[in-house]
Amino acid sequence: MSFASLKKNRTSSFDKLNSQLQSMSNQKMARDDDNYWKPEVDKAGNGYAVLRFLPASEGEDMPFVRYWDHGFQGPGGWYIEKSLTTLSQDDPVSEYNSQLWNSGHDEDKEIARKQKRRLSYVANVMVVSDPSNPSREGQVYLYKFGKKIFDKLNDAMNPQFADEDPINPFDFWEGADFKLKIRQVEGYRNYDKSEFATPAAISSSEGALSDEDMEAVWNKQHSLQEIVDPKNFKSYAELKAKLHKVLQLDGGSHAPSPTAEDSNAGMEFQPNFKERSAPQTAQAEAPSPTSSDSEDDSLDFFKSLAED
Repeated sequence: MSFASLKKNRTSSFDKLNSQLQSMSNQKMARDDDNYWKPEVDKAGNGYAVLRFLPASEGEDMPFVRYWDHGFQGPGGWYIEKSLTTLSQDDPVSEYNSQLWNSGHDEDKEIARKQKRRLSYVANVMVVSDPSNPSREGQVYLYKFGKKIFDKLNDAMNPQFADEDPINPFDFWEGADFKLKIRQVEGYRNYDKSEFATPAAISSSEGALSDEDMEAVWNKQHSLQEIVDPKNFKSYAELKAKLHKVLQLDGGSHAPSPTAEDSNAGMEFQPNFKERSAPQTAQAEAPSPTSSDSEDDSLDFFKSLAED
């Protein structure tokens, strides 16, 4: 799709995007850190930036992707891995959590909650304003976010009130800047104050962008499909071996060591993993609280600790 086609077909693209977004809403990475923009906060935990979500890159249908991962610590170290449920395949942690949840013991359910999968989204953004690091302004980055910000995107496309018009936040010409406002609430990052500005063509700190400038921004976008490419996921067997190592499971005969608050939680649980030679239909994971953006930043530090 050429840039001219992008401009001409943006109305139909909006309908296609909204349909896909609704499909995702109703369902209940390959990483290069230099390509990712991350907000910075002051000592009080407050932060502010203005971002512009960008349209789908050439050769890709959607302007964002989503994936699930797990991040938890066991007696054998950290487990920080993308979940195969992203690819609609069985995942050993999801299976293990489902068995814990269905064991009938509250202690096992608590362990499953601590090992629950996390939902993240990734999109291309142009940084319009970043007071903490002005050198990033006007640059294109990948931005990872969680359900809170995804819901704000959804609300912009599907407003709840009659006096609000739907907008496509990913549109160059009729989208809107996103004012990211971060507060520290009860020890966690809170994004509730974040909001979209009045719809307008994309601009930089130096003023409105011409179509040529927009095309230059568009050509700088990063591949999103690379993030969810199956080649960048470990196999079921590799993830199972990692899970056994982290939780010190010995052939399925021992459950993870309990934490202090778990007391003797789950010590008699017998994990039963599936054996397979090919991907199967994904198994539903144990119920868990909804992912929030406050969790998005919590594992960044631990990722470095978990790398082999």
